[in-house]
Amino acid sequence: MWIGGREGSIPLGLFVDPADWWLDLAVGLGAGALLIGVWHLMRRLSGRARELEHRLGRLLGPLEPVEILALALLSGFAEELFFRGAMQGSWGWLPTTVLFALIHTGPGPAYRMWTLFAALAGLVLGGLMLWRECLLAPVVAHVLVNGVNLGRLEPAAQGAARSSPGPGQPGAP
Repeated sequence: MWIGGREGSIPLGLFVDPADWWLDLAVGLGAGALLIGVWHLMRRLSGRARELEHRLGRLLGPLEPVEILALALLSGFAEELFFRGAMQGSWGWLPTTVLFALIHTGPGPAYRMWTLFAALAGLVLGGLMLWRECLLAPVVAHVLVNGVNLGRLEPAAQGAARSSPGPGQPGAP
C-alpha cells in the first residue's frame, strides 16, 4: 500500500511511534553506526571503495558542514519516505532493496562498491521498517550514514580545491 492508502492522508504513525520514539532513535543510531563500520571496513579492504570516495569528493567539491548536514537530512528523509514509506509496503522488502541498490550506482567498477553497500543498507533499513513499523529508525540511520560519509569526502575535496590556486594566488594563471 502506498503512503496514506486510499484515505489520501499520511498518518503520523508512519513517521514516529509517540510511545517508543526513544527506542526508534536508539535503534536508528545503532544501525547507522553499524553501517558506518561496514563502510569503514570496505574502505580499508578495497581500493575501489577508496576510489569511490575520491570520485564522489571530486564530483561534489568542497562541502561546508551545514551543506553536509542539509544533504544528509534531505536525502535520508526523502529516500526513506519513498523507499520504506511508500514502496516497501507495495513491492515488499527485497524488491525495494534491489531498486534502492540500483539507483546507487554509476559508471565504472568503483561505483559497484556503492551499489553493494546500498544493497546491504537497504536490507538493514527495510528490516528496521518491518520491525519498528515507522520511519524514525531508518531515517535516523540513513541520515547518520550519509552525514558521516559526506563528511569523509570533505578532506579529499578540500585538498583538491587547495591544490589548484585560485585567481590572484601564487601559481594562478
